[in-house]
Amino acid sequence: MKRVYMIISGKVQGVFYRDFARKEAEKYGIVGFVRNLHDGTVEVLAEGDDDKLKRFILECKRGPLLAFIKDAKITEQQPNPGEYEDFSIRY
Repeated sequence: MKRVYMIISGKVQGVFYRDFARKEAEKYGIVGFVRNLHDGTVEVLAEGDDDKLKRFILECKRGPLLAFIKDAKITEQQPNPGEYEDFSIRY
C-alpha cells in the first residue's frame, strides 16, 4: 500500500480533469480525492496497491483529451489505510 500527493499543473481546469481522475481511480481501485485549487492547478491524494497506483499516476500525467499537463509534482506520503473508502471529487 502506498500514498501519493500530486499537484498537476497546465491546462487542467475546465477540461474534466477531476472526473477523469475519479474514473481512473475507480478503474484501479484507488482511494483518495481530487480537487481544483485556486491557483489553477489540481490537487490529487491517492492511495492504493503499488502497481495500480503507478498506473494511476501515469494516467494522471496524461490527463483527459482536452488537458495539457505541464508538470506533475509527486510526493510520497505515509499510507493511512481506512482513511478513505472511495475516490471523490472535492469542491
